[in-house]
Amino acid sequence: MSWEDNYQTWKNYPDLSSDLKTELDNLANNQEELEDAFYAPLEFGTAGMRGVIGVGINRMNIYTVRQATEGLATFMDTLDDEVKNRGVAISYDSRHHSQEFAFDAARVLGAHGIPTFVFESLRPTPELSFTVRHLHTYAGIMITASHNPKQYNGYKIYGEDGAQMPPKESDLITKYIRQVKDLFDVTVADKDSLIEDGTMKIIGDEVDQAYLAEVNKVTINRELVAEEGKSMKLIFTPLHGTGAMLGEKALKQAGFENFTMVPEQAMPDPDFSTVKKPNPEDPAAFDLAIKLGKEQGADLLVGVDPDADRLGAAVRQPNGEYKLLTGNQIAALLLNYILTAHKNAGTLPENAAAVKSIVSSEFATKVANNFNVKMINVLTGFKFIAEQIKNFNQDHSHTFMFGFEESYGYLIRPFVRDKDAIQSTVMLAEVAAFYKKQGMTLYDGLQELFEKYGYFAEKTLSLTFDGVNGAQEISDLMTKFREEAPEQFAGFKVSALEDFEKSTKTLIDGKTEKINLPKSNVLKYILEDGTWIAVRPSGTEPKIKFYIGTQADTQDEAIEKRDQFEATVMAFVKG
Repeated sequence: MSWEDNYQTWKNYPDLSSDLKTELDNLANNQEELEDAFYAPLEFGTAGMRGVIGVGINRMNIYTVRQATEGLATFMDTLDDEVKNRGVAISYDSRHHSQEFAFDAARVLGAHGIPTFVFESLRPTPELSFTVRHLHTYAGIMITASHNPKQYNGYKIYGEDGAQMPPKESDLITKYIRQVKDLFDVTVADKDSLIEDGTMKIIGDEVDQAYLAEVNKVTINRELVAEEGKSMKLIFTPLHGTGAMLGEKALKQAGFENFTMVPEQAMPDPDFSTVKKPNPEDPAAFDLAIKLGKEQGADLLVGVDPDADRLGAAVRQPNGEYKLLTGNQIAALLLNYILTAHKNAGTLPENAAAVKSIVSSEFATKVANNFNVKMINVLTGFKFIAEQIKNFNQDHSHTFMFGFEESYGYLIRPFVRDKDAIQSTVMLAEVAAFYKKQGMTLYDGLQELFEKYGYFAEKTLSLTFDGVNGAQEISDLMTKFREEAPEQFAGFKVSALEDFEKSTKTLIDGKTEKINLPKSNVLKYILEDGTWIAVRPSGTEPKIKFYIGTQADTQDEAIEKRDQFEATVMAFVKG
């Protein structure tokens, strides 16, 4: 069907929800917006779907949510009754329509006789991952757009191990989703009837307590926290999202009593009224935390995104100003402390391993190597880190100590199988206490690591290609990088090119080696000076991403090199 046909179908549907009908009427004369809303279905990938909230098949609304859930339900109908009857756990964040989408998903599943466990109010993504494991459900649904602006919402499906649904099952669900041709013909059961007959169960505090009991095990050195936790000043902001309640409880139960939540950002707010982007990677998101930190002389500022799976931090410098840390720097600090604390306690396993994505810094790898701990590289996506944890548990080859992605996602203990900012907040506070006891700040600790392992500088660049032609423009850029592969960047020769779609690593002499990872549309250039540059399309947004990692003898040199490589990459993109 053409976009005009799709538009007419929606326009003629008599029972369209009032808010979407109003929006459709307002768009009547805006052909560009209508085409974008109706030209193609919202893409359902391995991480689920994410998009602008609004009317149309290319938007997040109750009908596209019902369509996605019908696909999941139809897939679950093919399973044994015992498996199907384990049901689906459902959570949601603070965004517009999140609660509505969550309960509509439960109503679709209920129409298939599939039990659901829906949180009474908003909860973080990591708690949803935990809940799937804790309640032994077959799947989980998280309604969230993570750190995206307020116009967005999203839908993520989790598998029975608490990780995002594996590719095999995800592909089958996608097939069933696409078989739902009429979005308005998806059956939904009555919410009250489902609750009354027990098909839908409302969950809350009992699961919170079970999750917090596991978070309480994250602390390694309780004596240290007891000594420093009462006095160390910390500022915490949930950026108007789900992290407030559990973040506050987790810090208090660990022994960090002297913290303040940024009051303007403590309450859920779907408009994220104090920030342009509720993203802890964005320096502007820390403006209020920095202001409060200066007033209180805080040692550490921590911010988590609206679904509390990503964590950013700022540390006090000697001049009293605050410096935001990168995701890679936070990861190196966390890993160094975890391994140091376990080594000192005599609890560091001989088969200890950490896991990171291929586009994350080698800084943490240097730290791991110093402790004779194996660093395993996986594709981007925390499900691949979760897959390694699952393998460790099955073959006992390694003991998981830490996992991270450069995009501010970390996992300390694997009772959750996705990145977890609640765990990470507690652990980063302990790291800050570790340095405070030595008369140092986290900033000092980072400088100490730089002096020991070298100075690293990284940057992630994103180019957005919205609209009808966006996917093709991204594809064309990937083709350009693949077929017109540069032989040098900023005067440094490419010594190897890793093409993860072809599973090959091509060396400068033309020899090739096999890459033993799943196929993925990612290119990574390794340069003669040790710099690396990676290129990949985003799996959840209409973006192409470029990653640059440099190392040098001083911080200024590392940053200067990074900026030179950035200019060269952008010149190649535009040339």
